Amino acid sequence: MTISQYLIDRLHGLGVKTVFGIPGDYVLGFYADLEASPIQVVGTTREDSAGYAADAYARVSGLGCLCVTYCVGGLSVANSIAGAYAEKSPLVVISGAPGLDERSHNALLHHKVRDFDTQRQVFDKITVANAALEDPLTAFREIDRVLEAVIRYRRPGYIEIPRDMAHVVPEHEHHPLVREVVSDPKELEEAANEAAAMITSSQRPIIMAGVEVHRFGLQKAVLQLAEKYNIPICSTLLGKSAISEGHPLYVGVYEGAMGRREVTEFVEDSDCVLMLGTFLTDINMGIYTANLEPSRCIVSTSEDLRIRYHHFHNVQLGDLLRRLSKMSLKCVKRDIPKKHLLRAETFKAVKGAKVTVNRLFEKINTFLDETMIVICDVGDSLFGGADLVMRRHTDFISPAYYTSMGFSVPAALGAQMASPKHRPIVIVGDGAFQMTGMELSTIHRRGLNPIVIVLNNKGYTTERFILDGPFNDIGNWNYHKITELIGGGWGFEVSTETDLEKALDAALANNDSFSLVNVHLDPFDRSDALERLAKRLGEKVQNKP
Repeated sequence: MTISQYLIDRLHGLGVKTVFGIPGDYVLGFYADLEASPIQVVGTTREDSAGYAADAYARVSGLGCLCVTYCVGGLSVANSIAGAYAEKSPLVVISGAPGLDERSHNALLHHKVRDFDTQRQVFDKITVANAALEDPLTAFREIDRVLEAVIRYRRPGYIEIPRDMAHVVPEHEHHPLVREVVSDPKELEEAANEAAAMITSSQRPIIMAGVEVHRFGLQKAVLQLAEKYNIPICSTLLGKSAISEGHPLYVGVYEGAMGRREVTEFVEDSDCVLMLGTFLTDINMGIYTANLEPSRCIVSTSEDLRIRYHHFHNVQLGDLLRRLSKMSLKCVKRDIPKKHLLRAETFKAVKGAKVTVNRLFEKINTFLDETMIVICDVGDSLFGGADLVMRRHTDFISPAYYTSMGFSVPAALGAQMASPKHRPIVIVGDGAFQMTGMELSTIHRRGLNPIVIVLNNKGYTTERFILDGPFNDIGNWNYHKITELIGGGWGFEVSTETDLEKALDAALANNDSFSLVNVHLDPFDRSDALERLAKRLGEKVQNKP
């Protein structure tokens, strides 16, 4: 078996059915092997779009993959992979490279930046493991090592294949290395007993479900724990939809001072906060406005466990959840605050009224159901989207920590390739759309049918509220006419509530292609969440206390 075939077999065995990317001469041999394999190849318009697509594919299916050529391709995708690393999305970057033999004859090969390992050094900083397959004796073992780290830590890995190594057949037989990470039994028992004592002695416990509940597939384990002891559940913005928001124990999204008052007060009044798979980022914690005293917290992630001020290093999050669920704890039942839902069951358009951000999200909330995945880009697309009601788990995708603009449209490609039965609802600002919106070309070519809603306010509205200036303005495109350029899809231009209702109803009825809804908004219109965030960020940018 060749090095190329072994890598493809391992990926397919781990559930990868689609690889995204753009070919180039250094990786064409591997591309030919991919085409002959059960894995389908989806070519994108840009390398960074391939990265976003693979990221979203991983969030839906469990593992993503992309394949690019050396440096001009690999370095173009670096930003996407940095975001996947920051937000714990497990994917594999495969890059071609100059052949080992040709390096000795001509050091000035095309695409080379500085040294032949420059690209690998870059990816060393934004992946959990990396390998250059330059030695047949170790190539299979190196593939195993990188894949194991990606699965273990739910972060990207990087594999580089010199083009004259792809079809080399190593001399020695090799069996895939598969190791299961388990908790230290004694440490797990001590941690579970300490956590149980803290939960039992509390009067107002709450579970905060974070992003790792998504990434490690622990939704059922969290629900089992919550339901057994009647503990209310909230989520972070990055972990939104880790738990169905229709669940009777669900309170809402906790965002510190950015969030809704009733949710913030309920969470911060808790005397025992079980932070499960939660990372304390500035956005998650409302730009450091969160008031969560460590002495009241149990913080368990894939990397660490802290109970009050005690640290445990060999206790897996899933093991802790299962152990606590098997115990018999007496917990105080709390009254959950009435949920604030953006939507009524129906949306009644006001004739002649201009569309506002809040009314747009109200309309979106009327039609969301379990067949849809909501994908929000950065800005008011994300902050307004925090109030949308997700009816099942893992149906809200966003770059809520790394906050990279341009994520959503290529993410729709990845998400629907991973789960064709679920229709993406993409909410994207005009600035972000101008970065990667042309990935609709690939979406059309693949016969996919997302609904893309462009918040067209002629610029970067989040920045306008932080520090305004002409640098926040962008050109006004006729976004709805992109269908003419691509040669397919439905486009709608919307200014009034009546336009909005007609356009979205028609888009929902169009199951055969993508639909794009160009929604004109006032440049200074914003959601309540964005106004709170911008005020806080503005103080920081202008060095105000």
